[in-house]
Amino acid sequence: MGSKYPRSMRGCLPLWTLMLEVALILIFFFFTSYDSTSKDHRTVGNEQGLLQDVTVMAALGLGFLTSSLWRYSWSSVAFNFCMLALGVQWAVLVDGFLDQLSLEKVVIRLSSIQRATMSALSVLISAGAILGKANLVQLLVMALIEVTAFSATRTLDKEVLHSNDHLSLMYIHVFSAYFGLTVAWCLSRPLPKEVEERHQRAVSPGLFAMLGTLCLWMFWPSFNSILLTGDERKKAILNTYYALAASTVMAISMSALAHPRGKINMTHIHNAVLAGGVAMSIPGHQIPEPWIAMVLGLTAGLISIGGAKCLPVCFDHLLGIHDTCGVHYTFGLPGLLGGIAYIVLMMQETSWIMTSVFHQMLISSGTLGLYMAMGLASGLLTGLLLNVRIWRASHVAKYFDDQAFWEFPHLAVGF
Repeated sequence: MGSKYPRSMRGCLPLWTLMLEVALILIFFFFTSYDSTSKDHRTVGNEQGLLQDVTVMAALGLGFLTSSLWRYSWSSVAFNFCMLALGVQWAVLVDGFLDQLSLEKVVIRLSSIQRATMSALSVLISAGAILGKANLVQLLVMALIEVTAFSATRTLDKEVLHSNDHLSLMYIHVFSAYFGLTVAWCLSRPLPKEVEERHQRAVSPGLFAMLGTLCLWMFWPSFNSILLTGDERKKAILNTYYALAASTVMAISMSALAHPRGKINMTHIHNAVLAGGVAMSIPGHQIPEPWIAMVLGLTAGLISIGGAKCLPVCFDHLLGIHDTCGVHYTFGLPGLLGGIAYIVLMMQETSWIMTSVFHQMLISSGTLGLYMAMGLASGLLTGLLLNVRIWRASHVAKYFDDQAFWEFPHLAVGF
């Protein structure tokens, strides 16, 4: 008996990925070189340690965070890993060319890989909104486009609105969430009943998803402070810990409150305990007191739980957006909260002259709006492109199913 799963990957994936990797090797050959300046061993060791922290967040944290689906855990982890590997290579080139705005050779440093890994995180966040509904070829195409769009938005922010390198990277959650939601809107289809059943969470994969949550929780202070120095780095690390602690307590207690029998929802815990870290990404280095960080973390956890309870029904039925892993209430809403908190903090630091306060509010609001608008616009273009038949997308009846992509030896007969 023939397979009920189409051979959509054999003719498409090897060809595209081989051509893409050969092209990247040629570009690296002609347009890149290593930094030849010598550095102190302590500096190199510190940069390497921070790079490892961000890599663990990306590969292990976000990989396992999205692995709780009943029949889609292999693809969640492995596709995440593949997008990260491609995204880092592409981000090194795009960031390098946009930083110097020329075709001269890009000088690669350890800090270049740090920034590239953080830029590639944008794709891993956005992919959570369309997980299970796109094949690997579509996800890799999305990785190339999103990394380019995010790096271009950062360059525009730094050149026009004069944000520093750290701040331009910390808007990644807002950009990625709304990019992913717009792509999800373009790809969303009515789900048959059996497909909805496959979208349910399972106990064992849910435990692996909790492993991803714990990895992200532990390394989030490093992510929020990686490009900072001195007192600003110390504030970002401490405030992130306080906010994460507060959002964790709030997530667990509010999840129990939201259930009619007082039971805790593991899916809420996967997402909402991270809301404090997301909310601290933008304003963390500016917050002067720990209680402010704790209030923001508590608020972020409350918003995330509220979003998890209310938004799926609203998005599915009214807007036609199926957000597979709850990207909006895990990253989008807490990211917006952090952006608004940063606007208020910057206005307070400005001398109380009406024109100065208004100017600062305009700049800070414009920065937040820029990333949100660019995420929506580039996500729309990407979603329309991913609907082209050349990518051989999976039929809706095969959504959220590992067997469409992976070999299962014990199920070889009939598959």
